[in-house]
Amino acid sequence: MDNKATFSYKLSMFAIALAAVVVLLGAYTRLVDAGLGCPDWPGCYGFISVPESHEEIKQAQAAFPQATIEAHKAWPEMVHRYFAGSLGLVIALLAILALRQRKLAGQPLALPLILVALVIFQAALGMWTVTLGLLPVVVMGHLLGGLTTLSLLLLLFLKIRDHNSPARPSHLRTLAITGLVIVVAQIVLGGWTSANYAAIICSDFPTCQGSMIPLLDFSGAFQFHTAGVESYLGGHLGNDARVTIHWMHRLGALLTTLYLLFLHVKLMQAGHKKLAVILVLALITQVSLGISNVVFSLPLSVAVAHNGGAALLLLILVFITHRIGRSSTAGIQS
Repeated sequence: MDNKATFSYKLSMFAIALAAVVVLLGAYTRLVDAGLGCPDWPGCYGFISVPESHEEIKQAQAAFPQATIEAHKAWPEMVHRYFAGSLGLVIALLAILALRQRKLAGQPLALPLILVALVIFQAALGMWTVTLGLLPVVVMGHLLGGLTTLSLLLLLFLKIRDHNSPARPSHLRTLAITGLVIVVAQIVLGGWTSANYAAIICSDFPTCQGSMIPLLDFSGAFQFHTAGVESYLGGHLGNDARVTIHWMHRLGALLTTLYLLFLHVKLMQAGHKKLAVILVLALITQVSLGISNVVFSLPLSVAVAHNGGAALLLLILVFITHRIGRSSTAGIQS
């Protein structure tokens, strides 16, 4: 690996760490109800930071008379934007380097450009999150976009490291890809649960409001837009709809757990013992965090960790899918 490729390799590694921070900051912002801490975008009450002086607050109140200035909610939102903006610049630099080094052997080109397009779309989702009053489908899309960005950055890092070597098709790799799809589907359900404030609608476990199969409302649970609602802060769905979302997320968690345990066994049988152990430890941690969210009524630290656990599981599946079928011995050995 020459000096140019080495710099891209290190920069992609830094981008992964930065993207992970952005994902966790986004989770924190959402969980402390700070998503509307700033009523405008990309600034905050027309400023590049949170207005705090008497004169700034006076100007902000004049510009946004309908809004209540809450610095303790505005700052998490702005810090998240600062980090997200920094990540966008790093990804843009990765794309520029990819274009300049496109003749180097093994230099991925399409992936950095896709990441640039994704970051631009993420910025639009960030704006719509504010302007559409935390519309659940936009909030969920913003969460998924962040996790997709993180996953693609890991894939870019692995491709640079392995010189973009293709994987050989195999039955085990197909199983790993299936696991990846299942985890993504479960993350979608988790994002929908969070966006609709359904995480604590059931405070008991394994029952939900005293029943293993509570009264469900599927038609109400998966509405993407409700006419006449200006702000979705705090949720707008009825009890049965939120129970349905929560219950579906639990069912998804059960199915995901069963499949990943199956994949763990298959990895062990194929000799990928370290990968199998890492997968099952991450799975156990994530399931424990999910149950703790219910039992302890969504403590902030546990809820943020649960978001981080979902990201970690996703990254592990991306790594396993990439790793299986390659002769390279770089990275985690199996």
